[in-house]
Amino acid sequence: MITTVEISMYPFQEGYRELIQAFIQKLKEYEGLRVTPGPTATVVVGEYERVMECVQEMFAWSYDEHGRSVFVAKFILDYNPE
Repeated sequence: MITTVEISMYPFQEGYRELIQAFIQKLKEYEGLRVTPGPTATVVVGEYERVMECVQEMFAWSYDEHGRSVFVAKFILDYNPE
């Protein structure tokens, strides 16, 4: 099932733009996903299992690399925004 997730990241530290850009760059490394950055959120589209694996790993990676952040995510199941 194709799944679309829109993710916004709000780091709790200065230099937040660089942290957000690093997060987006890391997202783009995942094969099988389409990653589209926008001005306020990044859209990730792919198979459900792959999207969920990516989100889980990215949240852990972000915490390990940068510490606390707030993430706002909207999930749309069975939707491909082409």
